[in-house]
Amino acid sequence: PVQLVESGGGSVQGGGSLRLSCAASGYAINYKCMAWFRQAPGKEREGVAAVDSAGWISYADSVNGRFTISRDRDKRTLYLQMNSLKPEDTAMYYCAAENTILGDSWSNGYKYTYWGQGTQVTVSS
Repeated sequence: PVQLVESGGGSVQGGGSLRLSCAASGYAINYKCMAWFRQAPGKEREGVAAVDSAGWISYADSVNGRFTISRDRDKRTLYLQMNSLKPEDTAMYYCAAENTILGDSWSNGYKYTYWGQGTQVTVSS
């Protein structure tokens, strides 16, 4: 079965860093587009960053310059390096994957077929 498993969440103080990982397994593991989303209590799901099979990368304005998305095909793992964390980054973070290139629609969560279970990130002030 297709499976995405996130890890690396935790609690940090503002200004700190965390690195999230998403291990992919199962059929069609070379997904054309992989992304990170987040959802805070009472808020809508937000696209954080995405990378596609051609190396194209995009970030939400709220994290641009602080977060870095990367993908290790050999290890079948997606990463999100998060630096200069702020309390407003507190959310459940999800990994998502899709077998098509999404381009500018990457931040639309409804475009993704495969999702992980999420990992909690909590940033204190």
